[in-house]
Amino acid sequence: MVDEALHDVVILGAGPAGLAAAIYTTRSRLDTVVLDAQGGGGQLAIIDRIENYPGFDKAVTGMELFEAMRRQAEGFGVQVGFDQAQKLEADDASVTVIGDAGRYRARALIVATGARHRELCIPSEERLKGRGVSYCATCDGNFFAKKPVAVIGGGDTAVKEAIYLSRIVEKVYLVHRRDRLRAEALLQERIRERPNVEFCFDSVVDEIEGTDAVSGVRLKNTKTGELRRIAVEGVFVFVGILPNAEFLSGHVDLDPLGFVRTDPRMRTRHPRIFAAGDVRADSVRQIGAAVGDGITAAVTIQEMLDTETPPRRCGPECAI
Repeated sequence: MVDEALHDVVILGAGPAGLAAAIYTTRSRLDTVVLDAQGGGGQLAIIDRIENYPGFDKAVTGMELFEAMRRQAEGFGVQVGFDQAQKLEADDASVTVIGDAGRYRARALIVATGARHRELCIPSEERLKGRGVSYCATCDGNFFAKKPVAVIGGGDTAVKEAIYLSRIVEKVYLVHRRDRLRAEALLQERIRERPNVEFCFDSVVDEIEGTDAVSGVRLKNTKTGELRRIAVEGVFVFVGILPNAEFLSGHVDLDPLGFVRTDPRMRTRHPRIFAAGDVRADSVRQIGAAVGDGITAAVTIQEMLDTETPPRRCGPECAI
């Protein structure tokens, strides 16, 4: 598809940052196109329990929160299209997104493509993906009901997912390379209350064992080098995230991990490219922060475009 129109704004990503931005640009009567490669929600859609997002007196699932955001956006006329951005063409006047299905040109671009889970990068992980190796407990946890699993990581996401899995599986081995967890204190308190969670500190995965399916993991102690095998049927990996920003290379500044550098108004090096949410360098990777980023980008763009648009002239019916 070739989209010949010059839109006001193209937004890549329909997670919290993208939808928040779209609500604001649409309400400002800016011609807005929202594109998402997977239908929207991003990491939000696979979170089991959210209880720290303001405005809810009870915990909600990520999908419930996403659906509420989506309905609100649609109420203002926002429609999400399906496409995967592959590269950009940009000049002083506009930015063109080249996707798998079409080209989309706009006076401003908001990149809210989020991030994906980092992998362990060992051969056995790649070979056993979908055969016991997973990156989403809420997606795959029920496949391991009453079976032992390992969760790799020690941050908020790893601990949240381990707590979720502990309600389903026989036992959770929580493997972390350091001697203490990095998760927030409340999460640490909760996971220590789970009777079927065993902590494997100072440990990294040396090998994931199994031929056609996961049968165990071999751990290496980071201090002594000692190897230990534990029998598990599932391995859930939560060791950080990587940005979905490869297509931006050459157009904006990226940090050493590939996240997009912005100023406090979400502006990048290119005056018509903005970034918001988890894809942005220095983001705290929280839903509320992503929403704030999206709103900030939208308001900044509105101010920028207002300075470029000739004042609207009154028609004959106006009294001056």
